[in-house]
Amino acid sequence: MKRLGVAVIGTGFWGRNHARNFKELEETELLAVCDMNGERARAVAERFDVKAYTSVGKLLKRGDVEAVSICTWSTSLAKEALKALKAGKHVLVEKPMATNTRQAEKLLETAEKGGLCLTVGFLMRFIPGIRHIKEAIENKAIGNLVCATAKRVSQWPERIGDVGVVKDIAIHDIDVIRYLFNEDPIAVYGKTGSMRHKKFEDYAQIMLTFEGGKSAFIESNWLTPYKTRTLIVTGSKAIMKLDYITQELMVEDAKETVQPRHLWREPLKLELRHFVNCVLKREKPLITGVDGLKALRIAEAALKSSAKGRVIKLK
Repeated sequence: MKRLGVAVIGTGFWGRNHARNFKELEETELLAVCDMNGERARAVAERFDVKAYTSVGKLLKRGDVEAVSICTWSTSLAKEALKALKAGKHVLVEKPMATNTRQAEKLLETAEKGGLCLTVGFLMRFIPGIRHIKEAIENKAIGNLVCATAKRVSQWPERIGDVGVVKDIAIHDIDVIRYLFNEDPIAVYGKTGSMRHKKFEDYAQIMLTFEGGKSAFIESNWLTPYKTRTLIVTGSKAIMKLDYITQELMVEDAKETVQPRHLWREPLKLELRHFVNCVLKREKPLITGVDGLKALRIAEAALKSSAKGRVIKLK
């Protein structure tokens, strides 16, 4: 079986996890890591017995590196992803993909022009419970879809420093809701603020409205003293509740409450294996660059809505 030559750009907390999973996957050969912090790059490289780089340009000149994960600071994701795409590499870029939609559009254009795979790191889609909910909605097992409520709250993460809570964590739920509803919202209303952190918003409430009266509510913050990651999907016949952390799923209807059993799987490993197989088999990824662009556009609309104090309609 052909193994895909891969590298990781950005060796912070999440980049180290990418490197570990690539090292463990049978389908990949981890060849290098890169970070502007030379000491950190060397430490990760030594751990996984690969070459360390501090120059992205030098890494991208390697012909045996066919695909890369971009795990840098949020505001530099698009810049590094664009370098990789121009060098002919397939790219998985972490969320939020880019600083703005203009940058995201440039990534899409470059990937399409080069015939390259571009996917975005929305790993929530790879949690087994999300797949179960998706199937239940499509099969009408919970009746007609009514609404969804997502809660993603915790204390301030020290690793974050260049974006606020909307583009850092709420964007996960924006993508999941788009995926489950299988359509884009027609309007966004957002309320954000900063209670402890002056530079960026540290709490947000976002309401998305869809055709036919469906809606979704997202609550995110960096204020709560303990981590909560939940999703509730309401249908006309049943309610489904997912705990992202434990991956436990509950289904409640008028007669009973059941708990479908799913073997716990590491979402990141599933995501990276999917990315690699899409490259090797030339298949369309579950999460495309367009998905990343649309999620970013909705996140920006939520921030705009909060700033202007009104609903933002989406085209």
